[in-house]
Amino acid sequence: MSASHTKNVFKKIIRDNWCRFQEKNQRYKTEYYDSVIKKMLGCGDPKNGFMAYRCLSCGELKKIPFSCKSSFCLSCAKIYTDEWVDYIGRALFTGMKYRHVVLTVPEQFRKWFYHSPHLLSELMKKGHAFFQDVVSYWTGEQVDVGSVVVLQTAGRSGSYNPHLHILCTSGGMRRDGRFKEFGFIDFNLLHTKWQYHLLKMLRENIKSEEMEKEIDKCYRDRPKGLVAYIEKGDVPKGGKGLARYLAKYVVSPPISLRRIIGYDGKKVRYWYNDHATGKRMEEEVDALTFIGRMVQHILPKGFTRIRYYGLHATCRASRIRERLKDLLKCTHEPVAGTYQVTGNLYRNRIKKSFGIDPLLCPICGDEMEFEGIWHPEYGWIIDNFDSFFVDKLQTGGRDGERGPVGSTIRSTESVVQLQMCFM
Repeated sequence: MSASHTKNVFKKIIRDNWCRFQEKNQRYKTEYYDSVIKKMLGCGDPKNGFMAYRCLSCGELKKIPFSCKSSFCLSCAKIYTDEWVDYIGRALFTGMKYRHVVLTVPEQFRKWFYHSPHLLSELMKKGHAFFQDVVSYWTGEQVDVGSVVVLQTAGRSGSYNPHLHILCTSGGMRRDGRFKEFGFIDFNLLHTKWQYHLLKMLRENIKSEEMEKEIDKCYRDRPKGLVAYIEKGDVPKGGKGLARYLAKYVVSPPISLRRIIGYDGKKVRYWYNDHATGKRMEEEVDALTFIGRMVQHILPKGFTRIRYYGLHATCRASRIRERLKDLLKCTHEPVAGTYQVTGNLYRNRIKKSFGIDPLLCPICGDEMEFEGIWHPEYGWIIDNFDSFFVDKLQTGGRDGERGPVGSTIRSTESVVQLQMCFM
């Protein structure tokens, strides 16, 4: 099944069954979920706006529809992944060594996070607090570390499985202002410390007899603690492209386009790699179950899946970055393999992915020229583009605002930025 066909199949599954799904699952019958679904279904439809290019030699017109930029859209995942890899990459400290830590939540506690999404924020905070505690305990002194915490809610089959991926600095700032690196950390310490921090957080936020029983049972059944894994060695070793791996969970649904095998109007068949066996598994479920497995990972409006703590906290990062230039003995080069900076505009992205230039005329082969943008709310935007673009950034594209009309667009990059402003 081709990618374009699979994309249409995914939309058809949602379009055919969304109303029926909402009737059976009232939790999702809200304006917010409707807006997410509507945005995804309208992705790539010229009715929702497009950029127009024309060949001056033969007159051929090409329309490039706007993408929806939705985290629920399978076809936008590649674009968003590239953007977030760049975003994370710029946040990392040049020359700093990082560790990759994975923190899991036992199955019996996952329902609490599903029914109380605010617990996900507390989970992310505890992820940093846990690592801060581990490092200070292991080094025997108070050491302030930095961490980039990424929340993932999907298991490989699409099940609800909240867990954390954390990029942690391989050292921290001591109270005297000096930087201290740490080496080996005992895995047993990780397991018991994570159990303590997670269960303490749950006990403080869910005050019920059922929760108390589950916590007591967890301590009895798991005397060695919970699963907390730290990759051996520095991040690039065995973790090339880790930022890209982490970023995809911020911007994409729990499955990719290529994993959908088929849809017959009632049931959906898809595959995944089983974590325990490492083998490909195929599963067939009814359409409503499939939709439920997808939409349960749509987080509350405004929720941020990537957060920065400690040395990486927004208010401190720039100051710490300058201090590290003097404190760290390093090459001052980016950590190889940890991240890459990309500048993938539409044209370059298509060239790289498919080996073709999308702005060459399909009729005569000449390069096409930008003609304008059409937006369903603002109409044609051709002249005085620069002032219009600045105006939209200043107003945030609010309803009722209109940009001036009359000069030529200066660059494709500005076009992409304007598209992001609108969408």
